[in-house]
Order: sequence, then structure tokens, then C-alpha cells
Amino acid sequence: MFTPVSVLLLYLLSLFSLQADVYKDRREALVKRHIEGRGISDKAVLDAMRTVERHKFVPQDQVSQAYEDHPLPIGYGQTISQPYIVAYMTQVIKPKPHMKVLEIGTGSGYQAAVLAEIVRKVYTIEIVPEHGKMAAERLKKLGYDNVEVKVGDGYKGWEEHAPYDAIVVTAGAESVPPPLLDQLKEGGRMVIPVGPAFATQSLMLIEKRKGKAVTKNLMPVIFVPFTRSEKK
Repeated sequence: MFTPVSVLLLYLLSLFSLQADVYKDRREALVKRHIEGRGISDKAVLDAMRTVERHKFVPQDQVSQAYEDHPLPIGYGQTISQPYIVAYMTQVIKPKPHMKVLEIGTGSGYQAAVLAEIVRKVYTIEIVPEHGKMAAERLKKLGYDNVEVKVGDGYKGWEEHAPYDAIVVTAGAESVPPPLLDQLKEGGRMVIPVGPAFATQSLMLIEKRKGKAVTKNLMPVIFVPFTRSEKK
């Protein structure tokens, strides 16, 4: 015989299961229509986008919009990037399981989580202390033990762990920071939005060949500005 407590537990479990299924279905629909449907073909990237639960990386009042294909505000003047752009930037660096990747602009940790599903190690830098702390706690809670978060000025990179197989920059810079190119491995790839703040920027692919940057303009984008610390 079921007791009132057991009935309540069964109800809560069924409700949780229903919510989980809804999020999974929404995530699958997002991937099929807006990511795979728009040309993203790397299987590892598609699997990562199907796996990472975006609704856990947005504020509570934005959860209903988590699987829409557009950026969302996450506080402190920052946003979580559009899922298609996250997938596109991830595919562009040609991620492989052995790779060590540097991300500039942790935000809520979503892009870092997508990378962490594929590569060996992710180092990510966030200049907003509140975001850095929350992202580190969130990623740890979700089991991403291969991500290390640092609060600091991303312009300087993270020299301690260089060189990197790839670098992903998730904020619009007026120019490519020289320290990032220095910390990119020979033959490595960097993807970065370059252009004026609060205007259309160019998403650039930079490959390091014989110590020099070989650039390719990928598409127009609009990212939040690359923020620097007061002490340059």
C-alpha cells in the first residue's frame, strides 16, 4: 500500500522526469533545426551541444528561453552566446580529445562546458569576479573536472599553461591581443571577434604558421566588448 509520503515522492519523481524529457526534447530540436540544420557537421560538436544542459547556465528567469537560438542576458552586462555561434566557434578550432584549449570570457561557463565535452583540458578566464566564481562552482557541480577557471584580464592570456592547441575568445576585441598569439601553439587555431565595441564585428579565424598569424574572415557577429582591467 502506498503511503501519502510515497505517493508524493512518486509524483515528484515523475514531475522531475517530465521536466528532464522536455529539456532533452528542446535541446534536440535546437540542435536539429539551428545547429545541424545550419551546417554544423562535426559529430563531437553536435554530441556536445546535445549533452550540455544550457538551461543550467542561464539565470532562473531565462530558463524558458534556454533552448531558443539567441543570446541571453546573464547579468553584469554580459550574455550567454547564441547556441549556433557556440557550436560554430567550437567546430572552427577543430577540437580533438588530446587538445588543451584556452577560452577568454567564461561568462556562465556554457562555452567552456561544450569544449570540455570534447577536449582534454580547458583553461578559461573571466574578468568579472562574480561570473568567474559562479562559473567555477557551476562547472564543478556539473562534473567538469577538466575545466580550470581563473578571474583575471584575458588580454594577457594564461601563460602558465601555454602553449595552447586552440584559443576561443568570446568577447569583441578591437585587435588581436599579442599575448594570445604568443601563447598559441605552432599550427594552432584561434577564433576571435574583432571590431569596434557595440557594433558589427568580424569573426576571425587565426592560424599560427611559422610564428605569424594567418587570418580568415568568417562572418559578421556582435559580441559584448572585450573588457580590460584598469591596470593595462
